[in-house]
Amino acid sequence: MLLTPHARTPRRLKAAALLASAVSVCLVAASAPAAPLGVGDRLFPHLGNPGYDVASYDLSFTYPGSNSEPLQAVTTIDAWTTTSLDRINLDFAHGKVESVELDGKPATFAGADEDLVVTPEEALPSGSWMRITVKHTSDPVASEKRDGGWVRTTDGLAMANQADAAHLVFPCNDHPSDKAMFTIRVTAPDGYTAVANGLPTGVDRAAGATTWTYRTQHPMATELAQVSIGRSTVLHREGPHGLPVRDVVPTKHRKALEPWLEKTPDQISWMESKVGRYPFETYGLLMADADTGFELETQTLSLFERELFTEPAYPKWYVESIMVHELAHQWFGDSVAPASWSDLWLNEGHATWYEALYAEEKAGKSVEARMKAAYGASDRWRAAGGPPAAPKAPDPGQKISIFRPNVYDGAALALYALRQEIGRETFERLERVWVSRHEDGTATTADFVALASEMSGRDLDGFFQDWLYGEKTPPMPGHPDWKSMAPASQRPGE
Repeated sequence: MLLTPHARTPRRLKAAALLASAVSVCLVAASAPAAPLGVGDRLFPHLGNPGYDVASYDLSFTYPGSNSEPLQAVTTIDAWTTTSLDRINLDFAHGKVESVELDGKPATFAGADEDLVVTPEEALPSGSWMRITVKHTSDPVASEKRDGGWVRTTDGLAMANQADAAHLVFPCNDHPSDKAMFTIRVTAPDGYTAVANGLPTGVDRAAGATTWTYRTQHPMATELAQVSIGRSTVLHREGPHGLPVRDVVPTKHRKALEPWLEKTPDQISWMESKVGRYPFETYGLLMADADTGFELETQTLSLFERELFTEPAYPKWYVESIMVHELAHQWFGDSVAPASWSDLWLNEGHATWYEALYAEEKAGKSVEARMKAAYGASDRWRAAGGPPAAPKAPDPGQKISIFRPNVYDGAALALYALRQEIGRETFERLERVWVSRHEDGTATTADFVALASEMSGRDLDGFFQDWLYGEKTPPMPGHPDWKSMAPASQRPGE
């Protein structure tokens, strides 16, 4: 995710607040009280659920032709139990559950906060294969207490599930540590086009409606799911190695957006020159007529506000670097997902790093100058948001507030310091090995520290402890003259 500058204006903040969503799950009471669970994430302690590993999701949505009415939906989850379970907790909120089946038989279910709790007739032993099918609604109209989930565009819908909002759209194990394969079916009235993550596997037309089916070829975290429904045109082009590139644009803006979209294949080639081959089966941009204040790296189909490309105030080099930011996430954050949300800096720091590097190489915008400016602000960022690898908890009612400067330029600054410390050649080899070793998986900050030590032949624990967890910004290797301004509360006389 990248919070773009216009997100800071009051009008944009108000629009982003409209993404908030409240819990409204209507459920049949189970025979005993149900309780919410979580995997213990430091920032989102009730997110995700223990006891099982999801292998795949099959999602079906029926769009009624209005983005102010609930969609009818069916979610089927195939999973392995990792321990004996007498209750199965799913994350789900902001929809009405009509029925639940477990292995083809009706199951008892109940709501507990933002969990949907399913009770099997008999406890499932560890190692059991289970299939859960939930018939439910998926409400695109947000309330004022939760952000994320469906994004209402001028002509339909898109998704923005980061960090903890996929379960506002469909039942799931809503934590990036549990990646799974996805099949997504969308039925919409004539005149609409639906696109989702992965590649198309079928288009079925019936009287007055069309059903599109998409399937991923690589596992995906729930927060990266994407479905676009709108009066859209899908544009196709070829990327490196014959990679299919497809973009989804509002039909009426196709001509204006094409000059930007045609840059994507060369940007993919540029990223491949830095970190290796693109990790997925397709890529493209979803240009949404929506007022979100951010761009989002949804897997294989990154979400952008159309206005980013049509607002003349944004310099060309800036827009292109933002395109590369979300593209870089396909390696850093999508293919290699964070094991916990405290590892967010691995996503955003790397995406910011390649955004800055692209701006330097293509537009002459100095990385060193950007990092020096970041160094000057770093102590203030750490005081406000925590150090890069130990960000402060999100603000109440604003879950995306974990996306603060400390995990963007503050984290990129730590990567710059690492390159200064171990040298450019070793740093570049580290980046390639990192995305290769953890491809299609999840990884932790400790994993990155261990690999950096391995690649450099040095124990870097102390270096990373200071840069990733310290309250104060350490001295910059090679730039002893760089200074960081203290937070206002720590300045003499203030």
